[in-house]
Amino acid sequence: MTQSQGILHGKAALVTGAASGIGRATAALFHAAGARVWLADVDGAGVAAAARSIGIGASAVVLDVADGVAVDETVGRIDREAGGIDLLVNSAGDYALEPWLEITREAWDRIFAVNVRGIMNMTQAVARTLVARERPGNIINIASAAGRRGDPNSVAYSASKSAAISLTQSAALSLARHRIRVNAIAPGPVDTAMWARVVQLRQGRGDQSAETMAARVPLGRISDPTEQARAALFLATDSSSYVTGQTLNVDGGLFLS
Repeated sequence: MTQSQGILHGKAALVTGAASGIGRATAALFHAAGARVWLADVDGAGVAAAARSIGIGASAVVLDVADGVAVDETVGRIDREAGGIDLLVNSAGDYALEPWLEITREAWDRIFAVNVRGIMNMTQAVARTLVARERPGNIINIASAAGRRGDPNSVAYSASKSAAISLTQSAALSLARHRIRVNAIAPGPVDTAMWARVVQLRQGRGDQSAETMAARVPLGRISDPTEQARAALFLATDSSSYVTGQTLNVDGGLFLS
C-alpha cells in the first residue's frame, strides 16, 4: 500500500512529543497510512531528525506545549498550511520521581505544565480551528497506566496522567456536538527513552520495581512504541467511529477495566 492509498489519505495530523518514543512512532505510522504529519517537540534537533527519517509529507515544529501563546500561534499556522487539522495526538510528556515527603512545588508544576496544561492548550487550540471550519476531528491523548492507580514514588506523574484521563472524558462530552471525538491510550511500560529514564531514576533510589515490571505484565514483556501507535491509528480512523471519551489500556494486561 502506498501512502496515497492509506486509510488516512488526505488527513492532516499534528503529533506532539514526536521527537522520540510513542509520538515519533505514531507520526511515522500515520504518515505511512497516508496522512501529512506535523511533528512537534521542544527538542528541535530531535524532532527535525524524526521528520527527516519519515520523509516527504512530514514537517518538524519546535514547540513547548506548556506555552499557550506559542501553541495558539503554531496551531494557527499549521491550520493555514494544512487547510485544516484533522488529527491531534497529545504525546508530549515529562516524568519525575518524587515520593510524598520529597515532592517539590517546582517538580509538581513542571510535570503538570507539560502533562496536563499541555493537553489543555493543544486540545483547545485545535478544537477551535475545527469548530471554526465546521469540520469533524479526532483528538488522542497519551495517558498512562500510572493514571489508573497512584504510585508512592511518582506522585505528580501519576496524578497528571489521571488528570489526562479526566480531561479526555470532559473534552469528549464538550466537543461531541461538534463531531470531534476525543479518546486516550493508557500504555504500560514502553521501550522508550522515557522508560529508560524511569528505570535509571528508580534504580538510583534502590527501587528495582521498574526493572521487574516486565515480569509483572501478564503478556510477559514491555511494549514496543509501534504497538501504541497502532492503537492510536485505530482511534484515528472510522474503525472507531462510535468511540469517544474512552481510555484504551494498551498495557499487556496490567489493568482489566
